[in-house]
Amino acid sequence: MSGNPEVNPLDNLVIEGGRPLSGTIRIHGAKNAALPILAASLLAEGKVTIRNVPRLLDIEVMLDILRDIGCQARHQDSVVTVEPAAATSSHIPETLMRKMRSSVFLMGPLLARFGEVQLYQPGGCAIGERKIDLHLRGLTALGANIREKGSRIVCTARKLSGAEIILDFPSVGATENIMMAAVLAQGRTSIVGAAREPEIQDLQQFLNAMGAKVSGAGTDIITIDGVSSLSGCDYEVIPDRIVSGTVMVAAAATRGEVTLENTRPDHLTSLIHALRRAGVQIDIGNDIMKVGSTGRPKAVERIVTSPYPAFPTDLQAQVMTLLALSDGVSIMKETIFEGRFKHVEELCRMGADIRVDLNNAFIRGVPQLYGTNVEATDLRAGAALVIAGLAAQGRTVVEQVHHIDRGYDRIEEMFRQIGGNIVRERNASKVFS
Repeated sequence: MSGNPEVNPLDNLVIEGGRPLSGTIRIHGAKNAALPILAASLLAEGKVTIRNVPRLLDIEVMLDILRDIGCQARHQDSVVTVEPAAATSSHIPETLMRKMRSSVFLMGPLLARFGEVQLYQPGGCAIGERKIDLHLRGLTALGANIREKGSRIVCTARKLSGAEIILDFPSVGATENIMMAAVLAQGRTSIVGAAREPEIQDLQQFLNAMGAKVSGAGTDIITIDGVSSLSGCDYEVIPDRIVSGTVMVAAAATRGEVTLENTRPDHLTSLIHALRRAGVQIDIGNDIMKVGSTGRPKAVERIVTSPYPAFPTDLQAQVMTLLALSDGVSIMKETIFEGRFKHVEELCRMGADIRVDLNNAFIRGVPQLYGTNVEATDLRAGAALVIAGLAAQGRTVVEQVHHIDRGYDRIEEMFRQIGGNIVRERNASKVFS
């Protein structure tokens, strides 16, 4: 079984709101961990088995790319198997690159394996400028020669050699790309100013399971001692902290009570702190959390997005939906992506009172949101609008659901498990227009 058969660009989500969410839900594997791990499987000389991999559009695009360059790749339920030995090409087609920004993760592994890679500027969500200059600078430091010809990027390297690489910004993608390129380089590589996200720690554990020598992930200095080869392995991806956070916020916004299983509370400390400030009750176990709220949330004076372990930009839109229903005025400051307030206009169409000034959103809470037709402009904006629909009075129709399908494994089924009245329907007006 491969792909998500229910995904269609014309799909809508139809939500009848006003029901408190209740029940238990198991959180699926992390998209942002699985994608670089899939890319890193190219480095192995044997079969790689990756478990807890969700069925998402981005995952299927990555598997399509691996197949296109010659790998055998299969996605059965939540298990992916990759046989990278058959890969023969280091040229990633532009059509596939433009479907997903995370395809840039293949630069490091392909360069390390073939000594060359040809690709194009990646696509993805329209949430602001996301340059890959730090990726290119890091690979250059390892010995790559990079030529840009319009949207095409050609990287070549007779050999890769360890180096000290200092990142001006803790870019997750650049950190991971450099890690993957450096594991087969000669000598030691140090990444100074590295990103610290849990997904980077997961990539380190996966690389080491194949025989790499990587240490320091989770701190701002990562050290890689190059090895001559890597073997296949069997590995399980961490739970998705952003999906966990989305469910937690939805439980609070609908004034329900939800238990999350297969989750990592230690990856969500900044969100837990923010939700508790809003009056949400959270009980924490080892890999389980119970989240509940019976009353109107309290305003939170100020939340600022920043690189991990600070508050994640990927949960900004969802928490803004909760704050839109709070008692008082909250401020949300976005410091990562300049285009990540596109959900504000849609929330205001549902009755929210939010004003944006540059990278600050001023949120005056209202007692109730009201269902209407809204559009998911990007992945996390879409998740926020689903939460708003679940909490709102009346019917909400969320269009452009394919954005949401990039990061949530059938979000309608996920919320139906815990009592949400949400279904996926075809947009007939667009089919016949």
